[in-house]
Amino acid sequence: MTEQNRVAIVTGAARGIGAATAIRLAADGFAVAVIDLEESAGKDTVEKITAAGGKAVAVGADVSNGEQVAAAVERVVAELGVPTVLVNNAGVLRDNLLFRMSESDWDTVMNVHLKGAFLMSKACQKHMVDERYGRIVNLSSSSALGNRGQANYSAAKAGLQGFTKTLAKELGQFGITANAVAPGFIATDMTAATAERVGMGFEEFKTAAAAMIPVNRVGVPEDIAHTISFLVSEGAGFVSGQVIYVAGGPLD
Repeated sequence: MTEQNRVAIVTGAARGIGAATAIRLAADGFAVAVIDLEESAGKDTVEKITAAGGKAVAVGADVSNGEQVAAAVERVVAELGVPTVLVNNAGVLRDNLLFRMSESDWDTVMNVHLKGAFLMSKACQKHMVDERYGRIVNLSSSSALGNRGQANYSAAKAGLQGFTKTLAKELGQFGITANAVAPGFIATDMTAATAERVGMGFEEFKTAAAAMIPVNRVGVPEDIAHTISFLVSEGAGFVSGQVIYVAGGPLD
């Protein structure tokens, strides 16, 4: 891998874990494509990266749309270079108990998380194969183990673990690794939305969560970004097909 090909794509990078990851990878020396549904949403992340001396571009794309994904990756190649790192972080919540969950709630979550990761990985892997080098990290979740009110999200996040292991087996021969990071409780806009759904204030929600976590605190987006930073590094070339729970302790 040549220096000019240190290009990373992070989806859902306008805020939260995605933004923290994009900023961390830029600090690691990557040129970063900040992909989100609306290009304007990624501007803040790009500005933070460039203000720190890094290189980044905001790209708007619906990751569940094949044509938009293809166009986005082509733009990244044209503006930054060949992407050899992909972080599939884009996600949405449509929480509800099963009997209240609509078909649209199910489809939307599956399309963004699972189909989005499939389309992005397929579009990027051809470049990685040509380079004989690549790193793919998929964002799973501790909810993959099951979580009340999240039948769609839990299924999608569990699906990403199987997808990751399959990519590792198929792409390893080309110098490409694939791993999944499964966050526990991370303080983001999405967990704030969950707090609202269950009728709790966010601070109260975080305090209650921290009491059940061995390290006695909730996670922050940077905790996940640090782990991803390792997994996409050249030194992590013998780590593939793994699901790493970053949750402040073991999950029973």
